[in-house]
Amino acid sequence: MKLIAHLLLAASFAAFSAPSFAQDAKPEAAKAAKPDLVKGEASYTAVCAACHGADGNAGSPAYPKLSQQHPEYLVKQLQEFKSDKRNNAVMKGFASALSDEDMKNIAYWVTSQKAKPGFAKDKALVSLGERIYRGGIADRQVPACAGCHSPNGAGIPAQYPRLSGQHADYSVAQLVAFRDGVRKNSLQMTQVAAKMNDREIKAVADYIAGLR
Repeated sequence: MKLIAHLLLAASFAAFSAPSFAQDAKPEAAKAAKPDLVKGEASYTAVCAACHGADGNAGSPAYPKLSQQHPEYLVKQLQEFKSDKRNNAVMKGFASALSDEDMKNIAYWVTSQKAKPGFAKDKALVSLGERIYRGGIADRQVPACAGCHSPNGAGIPAQYPRLSGQHADYSVAQLVAFRDGVRKNSLQMTQVAAKMNDREIKAVADYIAGLR
């Protein structure tokens, strides 16, 4: 009987102690993982704002809008600029100066900024762009952009980037870079863009600019 009592007491102590330890550990882990938006804004203003705009809405069509982009996607791109997996000499210079924590802080801050809507400009191509975005190009097995980037261009967090309202010139440049093997950090996009001609790329990029 004494042995049973000792075993029950030991089991009760273990059951009581283990959750207490786990509960103590969780807040510390959560605290370490939480991005610092104040630091993120300061770093963004110092490093990124000149090209990407004060709130992530780049004024020049040569630079992408970053506001409301998925933070996980932005962190991944910065890491790949730093490691040369995504080749861009200018961005490598900036990304190389950032720690993983800096990248996370910046990404979560700019994601919290509201994106300004864009507009499709080429009326002659907008219907072609819509067909490709929503239905793909069946005879060349080009999938619909909407399948990954969603019908309204919002994307899928941590997997596929937001495209809605992005500058058409920037989208064209990226699709051509994927097609020509200049940008190599997405096999899926390389395979898609390889089957598209210049007119189709321009059409879908212009349609994307007007998505909201």
